[in-house]
Amino acid sequence: MSSEQTQTKWGQFIPLVTVFFFWGFVAASNDILIPVFKQAFNLTQFQSQLVSFAFYIAYTVGALIYNGISVVMGQDIVNKLGYKNSLALGLVISAAGTLLFYPAANLHSFPLMLSGLFIVALGFSLQQTVANPLAIALGPIKTGSQRLTLAGGINNFGTTIGPLLVNFAIFGVATSATTNVSIESVKIPYLILGVAFLLVAVFLKMSSLPDRPTLVEASANDTKSIKGSALNYPQLVLGMIAIFLYVGVEVSTASNLPAYMEEKLGFAIKDIAPYVSLYWASLMIGRWTGAVEAFTEDMTLQKILRFVAPYLAFGVFLVANAIAKHDLTPFYVYAAVIVVLIGADMASKGNPARMLLIFSVMGIIALFIGMFTTGMTSVYAFTSVGLFCSTLWPCIFTLAVSGLGKHTSQGSSFLIMMIMGGGIVSLAQGYLSKFTGIQYSYLVGVLCFAYLAFYAIKGSAILKTQGINFDEKISGGH
Repeated sequence: MSSEQTQTKWGQFIPLVTVFFFWGFVAASNDILIPVFKQAFNLTQFQSQLVSFAFYIAYTVGALIYNGISVVMGQDIVNKLGYKNSLALGLVISAAGTLLFYPAANLHSFPLMLSGLFIVALGFSLQQTVANPLAIALGPIKTGSQRLTLAGGINNFGTTIGPLLVNFAIFGVATSATTNVSIESVKIPYLILGVAFLLVAVFLKMSSLPDRPTLVEASANDTKSIKGSALNYPQLVLGMIAIFLYVGVEVSTASNLPAYMEEKLGFAIKDIAPYVSLYWASLMIGRWTGAVEAFTEDMTLQKILRFVAPYLAFGVFLVANAIAKHDLTPFYVYAAVIVVLIGADMASKGNPARMLLIFSVMGIIALFIGMFTTGMTSVYAFTSVGLFCSTLWPCIFTLAVSGLGKHTSQGSSFLIMMIMGGGIVSLAQGYLSKFTGIQYSYLVGVLCFAYLAFYAIKGSAILKTQGINFDEKISGGH
């Protein structure tokens, strides 16, 4: 038993991360759908951001539905169904959403397209509630945050190739000029995705994933009313706001990037995909770097991997774009930007609170550079926000659920609820751009990062009063 707790259970962890891949694939593909829908349905920038809104608000609606059912049943629904069944059910719901793309494309209906995305994300909401604490539970607790970072790195493999594949599906086969975007071409990729969801549901059902991981076993017996209990912890409540704003800045930075590149730099829609892909690849680069500790406890090897991992991830991005026959010349300079990330990662010393603070400050600097420079410098500054958003999810998640005990699963679902920030902050930035212009609308992101820096300091202080000190945990861990 002791060996199980000192090592990550890779046999169970690897099947789990397949769902992380899909979340990324679909979320990043939305950034390609936004300019396509904007043109095909003749939308304003604000209306086009309804794509992000419909997708991310579904996470909240989903979490509210699951919490509501739990209250009615008097028992946590995930604990009742088991973690494996809950994951499979989430995938089936998402598959049902992809089916709507077919009639939506035939009827040329924007509301039906949004409904399809909404249902896909409704399934993702249930999957996220289960998969995040599960990733933390499949191994020693002190590397839980790193395992979640690693799962996030797989998620960003999906976000890196998603825009490229969907872009190819929409534009690659179209011989007509890009001014005439056919909405019909969206059908096939999403139907294929639906089939993939169902296959993974079967795959997970047959895998060796535990139905009740030890981390949340206590809450399976907790049949009392589950209203309000997790909300008594200030680290969770402040963490919910942090997740809202973190997902907000991550998504809105990317989803407003195509409009910025079209308006200010004169890019054609079909040429923007590699840059959207670079943004999401930046998250992968950061997460692969942050996940190093989950692989080995050897400090020397960790130092080497901290330099190898980010460039390996950057290599994946370059290969994917080479296969897609994109010109790689504009991207080589980005290798220098990655050095800044490695420095920030080393300065954080694996402490989630310190990492949150350092990376939030770097995010603010990147956005200011993007707002006050022009040309490709501004594009690289905006894409580098991905590097500094990369490890924030596990940092916030770890700080927010630390010390929750039997309320961990419920706390997790409250955090997933706040993913709606991705939709609301994107809409806010789209709306602000009417007054400030698209470039200065990135001020919204600066405000998000400012709160995250505050939470890093405040959350850490709250946990210390509860006897949880990450610096002690980490120094005692090696």
